[in-house]
Amino acid sequence: MEIQSQKKTRKKAAGKIGLIIFSAVILSYAVLFFARCITLSKTNIAEELSFEQENSLYQYLKSAYTVENQVLHPLPYSYENPKLNVLAEAAILIDVNTGDILYTKNPDRVIPPASMTKLFAMYVVDEEVSAGRLSYDQIIPIPEEALACNMPPHSSLMFLGEGHVVTLEELLLGLSICSGNDAAYALAYTICGTMEAFVDRMNQIAVDLGLENTHFVESSGYSELNTTTPREMAKFCRIYLTEHPDSLKKFHSVSSFTYPKKHNMAPGDVYGAQDFSQGLPRHITMGITQSNTNPLLGKLAGCDGLKTGYIDESGYNLSLTAQRNGTRFLSVTMQGPGRNSTEGQQGRVKDGLTLMNYAFENFSDFKETGFIKSYFVKSYGTKETGFNIVPAYIPDGFCIPSKDLGENYSKMSVTVNHPVKIKDTVEAGEILGSIDLKYDDKVIVSIPLVADRTTSKSNFIISFTDKLCYNFD
Repeated sequence: MEIQSQKKTRKKAAGKIGLIIFSAVILSYAVLFFARCITLSKTNIAEELSFEQENSLYQYLKSAYTVENQVLHPLPYSYENPKLNVLAEAAILIDVNTGDILYTKNPDRVIPPASMTKLFAMYVVDEEVSAGRLSYDQIIPIPEEALACNMPPHSSLMFLGEGHVVTLEELLLGLSICSGNDAAYALAYTICGTMEAFVDRMNQIAVDLGLENTHFVESSGYSELNTTTPREMAKFCRIYLTEHPDSLKKFHSVSSFTYPKKHNMAPGDVYGAQDFSQGLPRHITMGITQSNTNPLLGKLAGCDGLKTGYIDESGYNLSLTAQRNGTRFLSVTMQGPGRNSTEGQQGRVKDGLTLMNYAFENFSDFKETGFIKSYFVKSYGTKETGFNIVPAYIPDGFCIPSKDLGENYSKMSVTVNHPVKIKDTVEAGEILGSIDLKYDDKVIVSIPLVADRTTSKSNFIISFTDKLCYNFD
């Protein structure tokens, strides 16, 4: 009997110990549960990403959203290509700020750019100036190959003469206003020593910018072997205007240019009238005033550029830009008709007005992008207590269908959709929400919100606890 009593005593003691242990476990877990709930409830910021995480996310988003990151892209909402009476055989119209394409007509037809080639030459010069290797007030020696008298027949000219003292700025004015082939040659030989080396530089720019159908054999545009397309020229022009906006005011919008002037004369030359009936002399001493070749300067409100071009093989080309109320559009028309220069200019004017009037009457830029931001999301059941969802891309602005909008943005609204907490693991770049910009209650652009990191599953206890906490938070 005594033995049985001892067994019962030990059993009761073991039961009490077990109960104590069980109670301790339950209490510990309750403490863990409430502590975890409190921790998660107070968590409102995610740990900073490592450099490797940031770079990996950037590379993924860059490749996953290639259209949005391209220099030119379609409108982010449904909009039919308008039926416009454009005379040129090929054309494109874009919003310079956003890169949206508003109109196309045979935009990928390969055509000689003619003197629009000179824009690439100016881009090379701008690179040299930006790098500090050239300055606008620098005196540029004129090589034999660049003298006006040595240019091919029917060349547009700045009228460079032997011994002239000319600055880089004057050469660029002669290039942009007069479309001087002699200026293009002078710049090529000055910067690179040979035409071949300068053309290699221009072609490398085309390659770097992804212009597959753009290729040059010389810097003036005289050769029919120079090639581009309206789309690629528009793409280049957008980059050119974005990277070198001062060139518009400094060079492309200047209405006229007189060259040479007295200070340009070679030593011993006398400034005065000359007889060109027998051809151009080596020494040019008469000031010649030329108007900007752009026929819409002063005719189209806001027009401040860009460049014309003509050879028989290309027809009448025009890269045209205008800005009103902070919104800038650009059109490229190529293979414009005309039996002579007068008819060609008339066609350029008509097409330019048609495209620009259409753009300004139907679209405007909404440049507010401050609403495009990141959001914190609590993460349950993972080693990470939270992460950020970030915009997949941030546009420079939005081209909105604003025929009746004007400066009144009351029709614009923003809706953000995203979870505040999640109990599953996520992958970096996974879409978890969106930021919707609406115009007149219609979504015109939806920017995905994506996870900024990959989360990993926690251990069983934490994972189980978090699932319970999820329902209490």
